[in-house]
Amino acid sequence: MFTLNGRGKLLAAGQPLVMGIINSTPDSFYGGSRFTDDNAFLRQAEAMLQDGADILDIGGQSTRPGAAPVGEEEELRRVVPFIELLLRHFPEAFISVDTWYSRVAREAVTAGASMINDVSGGLQDPAMLSVAGRLGVPYVCMHMKGTPATMNKEAIYTDVTRAVLDFFISRVEECRAAGIHDIILDPGMGFAKTHRHNLELLYNLSVFRMLGYPILLGVSRKSTIYKLLNITPEEALNGTTVLNTLGLINGADILRVHDVREARQAIVLMEAYKEKENAHH
Repeated sequence: MFTLNGRGKLLAAGQPLVMGIINSTPDSFYGGSRFTDDNAFLRQAEAMLQDGADILDIGGQSTRPGAAPVGEEEELRRVVPFIELLLRHFPEAFISVDTWYSRVAREAVTAGASMINDVSGGLQDPAMLSVAGRLGVPYVCMHMKGTPATMNKEAIYTDVTRAVLDFFISRVEECRAAGIHDIILDPGMGFAKTHRHNLELLYNLSVFRMLGYPILLGVSRKSTIYKLLNITPEEALNGTTVLNTLGLINGADILRVHDVREARQAIVLMEAYKEKENAHH
């Protein structure tokens, strides 16, 4: 499949990877991913690694719809000590920093993070792509319009798949020009998208594979699931597994999730099923 090189830490993906979400924020939309104290944070990281997480994604600000942005100083204070703590206990962990600030990305990678996950695709901080290129780590380029505070008003497209594809084509060019080698594309489920847009992108996910980069899917416990099912984010694990499975069928390479064990199980079953399928061809 593909290999990610995070400054000498290699992650070889023979099958889809699982990225576990850990937020050092007081206000992420799902309570199960929020940690502000060291012990709880470490216990969660350990559980995720034991459950089969390939990557841990550490974020210092909520990007839920309507969330007010946190300044980079506050984000640094939330993220960098946690990354250092994590690597003291789990030196082998492959850590991603979820930020759109180039300075947070730089300090997180200096602290030992191996990857940058930028929900703004490099558009929030003009220095981000060149910093990512210089740091020499994989970069997740996500599609979003506006900012989390404004994105709900921006969910207008004539053809959402085409819009996201065009965005990726232009951003990939910028990423490559900045010297980024390992690019990962994330269609940005729920970021300036309606439920209909999210499902259309999920249905068309394989279209983005033509660009030749791994695809990250982040639908875990999002409102497309809990609003369509008329439940809470806390009750949305089963729906998450359903959409993750559809994502795997349509070519997702990385699942970004709150629930690592269940995502890993979906991948194992899907891989076993595909072996059967291949045997028949």
